[in-house]
Amino acid sequence: MLPAWLVQRVPRDHRERDHVSRRRRRVVAGTAVAGAGLLGLSLSTEPGSTEFYGLTLGVAATWIAGGLASGPLQLGHTRRGGTRPVLTPILLGAGAFGLFYGCALVSRRIPVLNGAIATILQYSDKGAQSLVLCTALANGVAEEVFFRGALYTAAGERHPVVSSTAVYALATATTRNPALVLASGVMGTLFGLQRRASGGIQAPMLTHLVWSTLMLRYLPPLFRKPTTW
Repeated sequence: MLPAWLVQRVPRDHRERDHVSRRRRRVVAGTAVAGAGLLGLSLSTEPGSTEFYGLTLGVAATWIAGGLASGPLQLGHTRRGGTRPVLTPILLGAGAFGLFYGCALVSRRIPVLNGAIATILQYSDKGAQSLVLCTALANGVAEEVFFRGALYTAAGERHPVVSSTAVYALATATTRNPALVLASGVMGTLFGLQRRASGGIQAPMLTHLVWSTLMLRYLPPLFRKPTTW
């Protein structure tokens, strides 16, 4: 069973007028196509190249611009006292990293996943650490603004967690990397549940930033070590 703070919903009314909803959906659709295209292109460039940093920052800019242009977004709050969620999302990000670290150990036994993860981590190994972290965190914020902000709202009241996660995974599929697609499905679901439970993007954004930071810090060394099996 999922914990109450992921299942329960903060009582908020985010319903929009029909013309506002239609406009938001048009903006979201256009942004999704543009952002997905840039994302796929960014991970086809040479690791550490100027093109890589330019395109990844371009992806972040696209998500943020589309998210903000779609209409008002909500930060959300906790059920108790209406405060902004901070501690729980941070701890959840650390917990999600622990789960992924364990899965990474197992994936080294699976050639397809081992190769897919190694392909992604080369962007960290061959690039400037500060720039890689900057682009990763910028994209983490941008993805929450768009996918758990604009897209989640545009999805309406029927299955917004499923809808936002599905589009998130489809956008990630343009990278043609199975490890990233799997991660987007798992984390997209978690982020979507946080969005539903808190009524806004602050909780999933904090979790995303903590998770991304820890993944970049501790996962690359694991895949630099030669496996013994």
